[in-house]
Amino acid sequence: MLRLRNPLFVPGGRPGLLPKVARSAPDAVFVDLEDAVPPGEKETARKLVVEALTSARPEVALAFVRINPVDTSWHDLDVAACAGLIGGGTLDGVVLPKYEHAGQLLTLRAALPPGALVVGGLETGLGVADSRPLCAAGPDAIYFGAEDFALDVGGRRTPGGQEVLFARSQVVLAAALAGVTALDQAVVSVRDSEAFRVDAEAGRDLGFDGKICLHPEQVAMAARIYTPSAAEVAHAEAVIAAAATGVGVLDGAMVDAVHVRMAEAVLVRAGESA
Repeated sequence: MLRLRNPLFVPGGRPGLLPKVARSAPDAVFVDLEDAVPPGEKETARKLVVEALTSARPEVALAFVRINPVDTSWHDLDVAACAGLIGGGTLDGVVLPKYEHAGQLLTLRAALPPGALVVGGLETGLGVADSRPLCAAGPDAIYFGAEDFALDVGGRRTPGGQEVLFARSQVVLAAALAGVTALDQAVVSVRDSEAFRVDAEAGRDLGFDGKICLHPEQVAMAARIYTPSAAEVAHAEAVIAAAATGVGVLDGAMVDAVHVRMAEAVLVRAGESA
């Protein structure tokens, strides 16, 4: 699975921010040509992003560009530009927003060089409703976009987020069944660290592998929350040790095969995050 805990979005109209991305140490950068760029600036932003990425690759493990949706006039030119960057080795993949049909993914992959990574956005009513076949089609990762989803179905965003809990849960379940990395919704209140912490911990507990970050200050918190703590690792090791010696109870809690598998998963995540 693709390892992503804290990808950071950077507005496509501000490529000058790319050299600064490494300071916060995200797993990946998502340069955004979609929501972050007004319609009248799409062509200019694409050109600026191509120039910036051609001259200097961001000092992060993975670099992506979020292109415009399939049903827009900018999509095909975005794809062509990204294909050139991937072929030149300065871009690793593409983020496909509003992913609703498996054919969209297949068409995109056919237009990109072999080995290009694709992250699909499940952020519409149709995308969430069909999340299982969309994940099974083979994106390298998916993300849940709560803002666009709420808009599409006529919901109202609230601080607690109960209005998107069902959709959020459906997306992470579909990703888990397909073995696809799942990224949780963004927190748009970029200066509210407590709101981000609460939301990130809730997403982790649901089963997400990481969280979309909109501000550098969110990156470190996402990494910490989505990386098992020393105490969690120690407990996982104790569970495995107890099971190996035939002990059925640890600290007053039953230990059986499912708990051993959960403990092993913790150790795998800890190893991946080291």
